[in-house]
Formats: sequence, C-alpha cells, structure tokens
Amino acid sequence: MFCQSEEATTTEGLARRLAFCVRELSGLLSGALREQIRTLVGSYDCIPFGRIDMRPELRFPRSTVFLMSVILAAVVLAISKATSIELEYGGTIETVWPGLPWFLATMVALVFLAVTIVWGILFAMRRTGMHRLANLQSWHEQR
Repeated sequence: MFCQSEEATTTEGLARRLAFCVRELSGLLSGALREQIRTLVGSYDCIPFGRIDMRPELRFPRSTVFLMSVILAAVVLAISKATSIELEYGGTIETVWPGLPWFLATMVALVFLAVTIVWGILFAMRRTGMHRLANLQSWHEQR
C-alpha cells in the first residue's frame, strides 16, 4: 500500500511529494512513540494520542479547517472594525448589553429550528441514528 501511494505521488509536484513524506514520517514516529508508551505502561488507556486512531470517515473534510480560519478572521475583523467605529463616534460598548439576551435567545431559537428541520428531513428519509441502530446486525447474526 505504501509503494502504491508513493508511486502515485511521483508524478505530482515536489510540494505534494514532500507532504507525503512528512505525513508518512510523522505517522511512523507517532506510531513508534505510542508503542513505546504501551510497552512501558501495558495498555493504550493512558496514551493521549487518541485522535490518531480516529476512523477516517469520522474526520472533518480538509476544507473545514480552511473555512473555520476564514470565519475566525472575519469575526476578528468585524470586532476590530466595530471598535474603531465606536472610538470614532464616541459611543460606548455598554449600549450593546441590554439587547444581548434577546439576540442570544433568538439565535438559540434559530439553531433549534434548524436542527429540528434537519432532523425532520433525516427522519423522513429514515437516516437518523434510531433507524441505523434498528438495522444493525450483531456479530452473531452476520455469521
């Protein structure tokens, strides 16, 4: 499998090959460290590297990290812009506080509504966790 992955990167650019080597080397080193800790301790329970073993289908797409960074940058930019406007016109930040509970309540209600709609759609499509567990076969039934 390693050889196939390595062959696939030989036709690509240097940056892609370097990323492949760094990824494989970091996996090798973290695996070796985990096994050394497991040998000393006797189990995997105390090893703080649980994220490494996460199944690939449960991870976020790579675009999520980029989009979260863009959102963080937009929030920081909005805060700095609001601060500069507030300083320019001499207003005070305390004027925001009376409306904040209503804003938070509205946002919680909107999130609850969105979650309810998405759950309703999944329920209608029979794709909720309840439906998936109903179709689950135990190991004994699969034999």
